[in-house]
Amino acid sequence: MPQLHKIVICGVGLIGGSFALALKQAGAVREVVGMGRTTASLEEAQRLGVIDRYTTDWADALRDADLLMLAMPVGHTEATLRQLAPHLGPTTIISDAGSTKQDVVAAAYAALGGKAGRFVPGHPIAGAEKSGVAAAQANLFRERRVVLTPLAENSAAAVALVRDAWLACGAEVSKLTAATHDAIFAAVSHLPHLLAYALVHEFANRENADRLFGFAAGGFRDFTRIASSHPEMWRDICLANRTALIRELDAYQAELIRARVLLASADGPGLEALFGKARSARDTWLATQHAATDGGASPE
Repeated sequence: MPQLHKIVICGVGLIGGSFALALKQAGAVREVVGMGRTTASLEEAQRLGVIDRYTTDWADALRDADLLMLAMPVGHTEATLRQLAPHLGPTTIISDAGSTKQDVVAAAYAALGGKAGRFVPGHPIAGAEKSGVAAAQANLFRERRVVLTPLAENSAAAVALVRDAWLACGAEVSKLTAATHDAIFAAVSHLPHLLAYALVHEFANRENADRLFGFAAGGFRDFTRIASSHPEMWRDICLANRTALIRELDAYQAELIRARVLLASADGPGLEALFGKARSARDTWLATQHAATDGGASPE
């Protein structure tokens, strides 16, 4: 892709910082400007070489910018877009890295009005349980899927700019509608995070919590790893996609009841059949997770 003259990262944490580092490593950007809520985190990002400079002035940040990446919690999207809208130049394209899309699209229409076509929604399917700019890594998106959910108002050039930026990061880019995206990720991402948080929270509230955690080992660690994720970010995700998430939670509760019935009736063959089907499905997924058709998305 042609080198971007200037990009702005709003929210220079794990995702925003990794996006900046990946583009820098690829030689795809000349200048990276950081925006954020705290000067301390922006100073750290500059010290680590993730950004070249930072500012708290949207007019300064957006002047001659090719691309603005919103990488903060999705609950801040509309307010942030309203703040920056008056300073949005004629050629700057906006994208985001939010894990929900219908709410973000609605925020873009509400805040940007006739400029909404300059916003190309996106979601990198990558991350880690650690947050903050110190956790950022240039290879975070390599061979990982990024989903774009373009608006009808987006120009082909705007979508191409965002797509090419992610390709420069080493990602595989696909497209979905916003509604399909939210339905899929309620099941495969948002529900697992909710379950991990809930299990750890339930153990933490027990009188013998210290003993439980003292004996917990690999299985508990693997199942609950994502409960170390950023609480504010996941609060916003769960609330934004709560309708689809509740639907998935209800389906999971029905499966738990089924498993409980098998246990209560000492139905060994039934449990083994359940476990066997689950194991087979997971093994198949592991073998094909990098295939182009994974998740129902169409490769770009």
